[in-house]
Amino acid sequence: MTSKRICCMKGAGIVSIILLSVICFVLFAPGPATAGDLQDVKKAGVLRHLGIPYANFITGSGDGMDVELIKLFARHLGVRYEYVQSNWDDVFGDLSGKKVKVNKNDITVLGDVPIKGDLIANGLTVLPWREKIVNFSAPTFPNQVWLVARWDSKMKPIKPKGNIEQDIQAVKKLLNGHMLLGKTGTCLDPSLYDIDATGAQVTLFKGSLNEIAPAVINGDAELTLLDVPDALVALQKWPGKIKIIGPISPVQDMSVAFSKESPALRDAFNRFLADCRKDGTYNQLIRKYYPFAFKYFPDFFKEKKK
Repeated sequence: MTSKRICCMKGAGIVSIILLSVICFVLFAPGPATAGDLQDVKKAGVLRHLGIPYANFITGSGDGMDVELIKLFARHLGVRYEYVQSNWDDVFGDLSGKKVKVNKNDITVLGDVPIKGDLIANGLTVLPWREKIVNFSAPTFPNQVWLVARWDSKMKPIKPKGNIEQDIQAVKKLLNGHMLLGKTGTCLDPSLYDIDATGAQVTLFKGSLNEIAPAVINGDAELTLLDVPDALVALQKWPGKIKIIGPISPVQDMSVAFSKESPALRDAFNRFLADCRKDGTYNQLIRKYYPFAFKYFPDFFKEKKK
């Protein structure tokens, strides 16, 4: 065999190896996966719960209201439960496979990212921009954004007038010249409530949601936005250290988020949730993790008739 023929054979072999490597990369490289609907979850034998430690929904210690609720849902489906921790920057991409940039109530899709879970549950507030990228379940908890002040602030709580819009405007009139903490990408984003127009000195908090109340208590700012669950936990954890001034938003819903490719999984959860509300399981979880919620939202937590 001539040296020229041997070189040609070696060259062909190298090309084959390169082509095989390219094919393997395309087939096995990480990338967006197909969202798991009900039949996919059952086939895989696991329900992946995307979550972020927040208030008493996910405590960070392996429990929390939403942890227990989704564990019960996994058991109902006959599959294994798996918790997948995420963060506010990535969690919607982890579910939808789309990385998005948020601007108030609009989104821009930046590209594809790997899917890591089947649902998001961590006291997630339903917001217009979020509805563009995921589908929400029936409400799992009531919510509202409140203005919260440090205990020694001279700002006094408003006197409710029985009209939520009037109450919100009364709160906003107090903000001019005051430093206020908020957090983008969450329901505490000041841009969602036109806080800039109030004359408040807005500072965007870089820590976690669980760290906002302590930051105010420690003197990092006089005021902050907090939603109902976090405010109620803070009032219980640090009694006398903060005070509620009044509402910044109307009443909102918290729900479990599902991929838009998973309608059957969402429907199955809604049926499961309705059964939990009928048989008392749901209110048992509320009493365990948010016993004070019954006082603030009695209509929401009324026992459903069997």
